[in-house]
This record gives sequence, structure tokens and C-alpha cells, in this order.
Amino acid sequence: MRVFVTGGTGHTGSYIVPELIAAGHHVTALARSDTAAATLSALGAEVRRGDLEDVDGLKEAAADSDGVVHVAHRQDLLPSGGMDAVAAAELPIMLAYGEALEGTGKPLVAAGSIGSPGHLGRPATEDDPAAPSRDEDTGTLRARNVVERAVIGLAERGVRSSIVRLPLIAHGRTDTAGFLPGLIALARQKGFVGYPGDGTNAWNAVHVGDVAAVFRLALEQGPAGRYWHAVQEGSIPFRDIAEAIATRLELPAVSIPMDVMVMPGYYGSLTSLVSMDLPTTSEVTRDTLGWNPFHPTLFDDLDDGHYFAGG
Repeated sequence: MRVFVTGGTGHTGSYIVPELIAAGHHVTALARSDTAAATLSALGAEVRRGDLEDVDGLKEAAADSDGVVHVAHRQDLLPSGGMDAVAAAELPIMLAYGEALEGTGKPLVAAGSIGSPGHLGRPATEDDPAAPSRDEDTGTLRARNVVERAVIGLAERGVRSSIVRLPLIAHGRTDTAGFLPGLIALARQKGFVGYPGDGTNAWNAVHVGDVAAVFRLALEQGPAGRYWHAVQEGSIPFRDIAEAIATRLELPAVSIPMDVMVMPGYYGSLTSLVSMDLPTTSEVTRDTLGWNPFHPTLFDDLDDGHYFAGG
């Protein structure tokens, strides 16, 4: 299969490209710089120069392919335009893919978020759709949900479209800017590792190498209009994560009352993240796609030590 991939030099994409090539697919990957082009060539991919702003170019690349894997995103727009700007930039890309692939039955697999169904009061499953694109109470736009709902909607137009939802932690040696490095850096700065209340709120995790397998399997055999959960561990108490980090940094793990957690500047942009409770299952993904994660678990990866090197 000739596969067009965006985000191929990122944390997730750098595993997806070799996963696809090892399975016999011909990968053409988007590169916006000479450095990215060299990295992709070294991975064995053919390079297509361009960026996410060139929607017509993305449409052309999709039309020339047998399938698309889209894991790039416009998070660079957040500081200046917020989530509205991100959604405004990414929605036309999904619609362009739809125009290129409409009526062909070819696959489009895009990255989503495990939090898109919202807080359900129970473990989220692959049958739970993304919540409305805008929060009814706060009016806040959920850019990831805009993308997810658009991609799933393309199934009605003859595109074998699906979403791979990524967990809060996709760990591995290329994870340098995710939530886990952020928590470790914050712990070093403050001299302790905090967790909200009793710390029983559930997080989820997977090794990024196992994420790549979900994208490949969805591309090769996934039915249209489906959500997939790339989740190896679906309900890890946040306190366990905090204590694991604390042990390895030789710092105390401390319960933080919620009224203190929300104080300005205490956890900064991580405040709402740290208190998330998102238990999740992945049985449908495992059963339908035959996904069998085998890479190290979160705590095994923490034991490896690479997250704490150079600190």
C-alpha cells in the first residue's frame, strides 16, 4: 500500500513510519525542513516537501496514495489563537482528505484524544463518540473533537476513516515534550511530587511503539467510522504515577487538596490535567484489530531510567 504520512518525525510518527515500512508498505512522508527530510529518508520513507498550511498539497498527496495516516497537528497556533485557531486550521485538512478519498473506500487514520468522549463516570470505550465540539457549559472549543467528528463523518462519504485515540501518556525514549517529562520537570522544580486529593483519579498509558501498531492495523483492516483506543494500561491511579516519579527522584510524594491545586500558579497549565479522571478500556481494539501490546509498561519504562537522565 502507498501510504501518505504526516507528522512522521514526531514522537508518534517516528515509530509509525518504520512500522509501516517493516510491514511492506511504501511510505511518503511530509517534511517541512531539510532536517525533517533527512530524518524521514533515514527511516526509509520517500519525502514530500510541504507543510500543513498547504491544504491543496495535502489533498494532492492523499489522492496519489492508497491511504493516509495523519498525526501532525497545529499546536503552534495555540499561543496566538487558542483552540479556535487550531480547529480552524485542522478542519480544512480533514475535509480536503475527504474530497481526495471520497467514494474510494481508501483508509484515513487520524490521531485523536482519549479524553474526547469527556468524563463519563465510567471507563470510556471505543463505542463512545467524541463529545460535542464545544463545551455546552463553558463554550470552550475542543479542537481534537472537531477533528475526530469530521474524520468519523467521512465514513458516510465512502472513506474508510477512523480515529486512533491516544492516552494521556505515550511513553518511550522519544518522549521529550509530553505530559510525563512535564511532571518530572515540575517535581524537580518544586522539590516534591504532588497528586490531587487521594490520588485515585485514573490515568492511562501505552508505549509509543504499541501505538504505531494500532495505526498500522487500522490502516490495513479497520472498518470505517470507528474509534480505536491505543491504551495498554487503562486505569492507573495518578498517585501511583506520582509515587513512582518521587521514588526515582528521591523526593516526597504529597497529597494536594483540590482547593490548593487550583490556586494560580500552583500547577500552572497542568492543573486541570493532573486532576483528570479518564479510565479507559481497549478491548474492542484488541479484539477487532488483533492488537497485542508487548512493549514495556509505564513503570517498566520509568525503571529504565531514560526519563531521569541528565537531570
